[in-house]
Amino acid sequence: MCLAIPAKILEINGDDAKVDYGGIIKTINISLVEVKMGDYILIHAGFAIQTINKDEAVKTLETLQEFEDVIKKNK
Repeated sequence: MCLAIPAKILEINGDDAKVDYGGIIKTINISLVEVKMGDYILIHAGFAIQTINKDEAVKTLETLQEFEDVIKKNK
């Protein structure tokens, strides 16, 4: 199973962008989609693969956090 993780575009530099997903800042490749500052995107394997709306991004990040909390609780 593969997951695409939502993130917010913080900075754009050519085909690369700094993004924030859940407080983690990473540099990813944005050559596959048109994005602008502040857009929300889905990331897979270091590439932006799709833009999404803010509500969808926030909901997905909250769900992923819930999964992480359950895993930590059951260790």
